[in-house]
Amino acid sequence: MSDGPVDLRSDTVTQPTPAMRRAMAEAVVGDDVYGEDPTVNALQEAYASRVGKPAALFVPTGTMANQLALRLLTTPGTGVIAGARQHMVIYEGGAAGINSATQFLTVDDTNGALDPADVQHYRNAAAHHYIAPSLLCLENTHLPAGGRPWTLDELRAVNNAAGPLPIHMDGARLFNAEVATGIKAADYAAEVTTVMSCLSKGLAAPVGSMLAGPVDVIGQARIERQRLGGGMRQAGVVAAAGLVALEAMVDRLADDHMRAAKLADAVAERWPEACERSTVQTNIVNFTHDNTDELLAHFEAHGVKAGTIAPRVMRFVTHCDIDDDDVDIAIAAIRSAP
Repeated sequence: MSDGPVDLRSDTVTQPTPAMRRAMAEAVVGDDVYGEDPTVNALQEAYASRVGKPAALFVPTGTMANQLALRLLTTPGTGVIAGARQHMVIYEGGAAGINSATQFLTVDDTNGALDPADVQHYRNAAAHHYIAPSLLCLENTHLPAGGRPWTLDELRAVNNAAGPLPIHMDGARLFNAEVATGIKAADYAAEVTTVMSCLSKGLAAPVGSMLAGPVDVIGQARIERQRLGGGMRQAGVVAAAGLVALEAMVDRLADDHMRAAKLADAVAERWPEACERSTVQTNIVNFTHDNTDELLAHFEAHGVKAGTIAPRVMRFVTHCDIDDDDVDIAIAAIRSAP
């Protein structure tokens, strides 16, 4: 049970585990800008192996990983096909226009996946004076759709529609998708050119994300990471926690999913029209409410921190620092809410 408020704002609020703290204290380090940090190198090799890609790069944030993919896989003045509610489109401060001089060509992603016909439309439209697309991006799991994971059939259909376009997967919570569906991260990643995952979300590391893909792309990503100010020196101190995250924190994501399902049941019981219970498959519960400020204040007064992701859209996110007692406190707050 949490010592303080039950913090369901995000899975980024987790504290490093005791095993992570030990690993960080004992990490063997070197200068990673020179490629000489053995712990960073071990983490990069571990992630690349886990997602079935030839190479990987450790970066400070998921946003940087996504922005590196945009810089490397696009051409200035072209379009990037992406879901209208993806993190890269609405939650990265308009970084794409600055970092890659591209423009998003947004498509409907209400259910988290993309319609292959929409992808094909933008490819065909280039012959009719539309911006030519140079990249397709998708998000797995899809945050605004309630942390919904993709199916392989959906991914393969979109891959087929993309034709020669490279594909980048924002897999910030890719391992939640793996645990929820039983589809290996490598099987998901086999359908895309590059893939990123956050170590500091559900896997509970204090900082860091990974970007994986072809050797030449990741080699150039190292150069672009430096240009974006992401060159880290003795970064093995934090990479050590990332290794623990990959090795010890993936399977337990099932506990987060189970607790999110309990919260979703309580939300659906309290506000039947606010939450589509069947969409909650991982650790995110999104639901609508007409007065989110009032509801946030109610939760705060009852020892629960929640968040919002859009006007009238509330969010709970379970994580390793939330246990069954915390869920019970949150459910009580839900049931007494206005």
